[in-house]
Amino acid sequence: MGFDEFAAARLPALLRYAFVLCGDRELARDMTQEVLARALVKWQRIERAERPDAYVRAMLTNEFLSLRRRKAVATVAMTYEHLDGPGAPAVDASHAISDRAELWQHLGTLPRRQRAVLVLRYYEDLSDAEIADVLGCRPSTVRSHATRALATLRVELTNVKAPVLAVRDGDGS
Repeated sequence: MGFDEFAAARLPALLRYAFVLCGDRELARDMTQEVLARALVKWQRIERAERPDAYVRAMLTNEFLSLRRRKAVATVAMTYEHLDGPGAPAVDASHAISDRAELWQHLGTLPRRQRAVLVLRYYEDLSDAEIADVLGCRPSTVRSHATRALATLRVELTNVKAPVLAVRDGDGS
């Protein structure tokens, strides 16, 4: 498969992945464009890789992780509404919109590596070994990042909900 065919086939998925990582549609487009431009230059080497799509996804992940090192980037809080439409991740309909929006908002506040691990695990459905390949670390490091990220989300979401539950308990008794 040539670069043009690869880019045409994978562009929508790469854009969605970039958006879920950074939470900003324009930044996702810029990151994807930058990565595809570099991939074109390296295409002969990339197409010989066992999984060219995984290679380019790793390039995109590295682009996201290195943004802060290269230039100042404003962090934009993600909202679930940005992910509606074709290709949006499947979400359990039993959750309220506010809960989903709150989860996306908290996901956007995680450190970049932790956010990348959760996105690769739950959005891209990659194994710990595959995530380790993308991030250039060991699977145990992936599990550590995931554990910390989930613990942070659990605490943040519990702290937000605790006052509401306390009021309801007080009113109902």
